[in-house]
Amino acid sequence: MKIPMTKKGYEALQAELARLRREDRPKNIQAITEAREHGDLKENAEYKAAKEQQQFIDTRMSELEHKLSIAQVVEISPGQSDTVVFGATVTILSLESQEEKRYTLVGQEEADIKNGSISVQSPIGRALIGHQVGDIVEVHRPAGVIEYQIQSICFEEL
Repeated sequence: MKIPMTKKGYEALQAELARLRREDRPKNIQAITEAREHGDLKENAEYKAAKEQQQFIDTRMSELEHKLSIAQVVEISPGQSDTVVFGATVTILSLESQEEKRYTLVGQEEADIKNGSISVQSPIGRALIGHQVGDIVEVHRPAGVIEYQIQSICFEEL
């Protein structure tokens, strides 16, 4: 099953994998070698920590390789559209609090709410897909239903 991803998100995963291969793993191998030189491996905390770090790095590299192998890069054209789709940046207004929020709909692997990126599979993302400016959408969440009105839709380079 392919996972949708922006070009920027795909490139970020590639960069992280490259950094792990070229920098982090070689440094870790050096740390293991140096820790071995300190003697008894059973009671060597540096060795144990370095081996745990190696396991973390190897696991992360495997995860990234898998994600990249099943990624489907979705091309996003900068400009305007009247419908919310993958890659759209949407400004919404909470009808309850009158608070305005701005989200970019991206793949699950690159969602980062702190930076305004949400997954198209999130409750808000699912509610927004296919709607247009002026539409009122209902977002079902554990605390209840909240309504938002779509204020604007644009496409920025991702």
